[in-house]
Amino acid sequence: MSALILDHLAVSGETRDAARAHIEEALGVEMQAGGEHNKFATHNHLMGLEDRLYLEAISIDPNVPNPDRARWFNLDNFAGSPRLTNWICAVPDMSEALAQWDGVGDAVSLERGELRWQMAVPQSGLLPFDGFFPPLIQWHGALHPKTMLNATGVSLKQLTVVHPQADALADTLGKVAGATVRFEQAETAMLCAEFETPHGARTLT
Repeated sequence: MSALILDHLAVSGETRDAARAHIEEALGVEMQAGGEHNKFATHNHLMGLEDRLYLEAISIDPNVPNPDRARWFNLDNFAGSPRLTNWICAVPDMSEALAQWDGVGDAVSLERGELRWQMAVPQSGLLPFDGFFPPLIQWHGALHPKTMLNATGVSLKQLTVVHPQADALADTLGKVAGATVRFEQAETAMLCAEFETPHGARTLT
């Protein structure tokens, strides 16, 4: 089974500023400017965490034309208040991972500045388990966003994936390294991340 390593968490918003404000208000720490993803017509802000993790505030970029395919993170169908929507996991071999898990999408090659990576994105934009299956990413080369972000003193203590089929999702994924990830069965699906910050324990949903 392909190894999964938690890479980063994404908060989606109807606007990038709304997603950024949601994170900053929850954690009490400012985010940094990110950039644009031209292939999916989205843009983001970023926050470095301890242990090679980071947070992303992402939304549709209203200043560029719509892409010729569905946006990642199912952003075409996002509405409402900003919230934690995705937990992205790195894999060592994207081809092997795509052969292992059905329905997680095709490998899309991306670049921004000196960063190079592949992301598995379904044609519909929606991942299995109502989008709570983690998007899969493979970084190419030694460069990673975390190495380019300021230290914040914020560390992820635990991520809880709440879903009506949480047990099935956990069985499908197997072991997830890089952080404590727990699965909780409940009717209403959601993600809940617990952090230690310079201001004490904080929660982001």
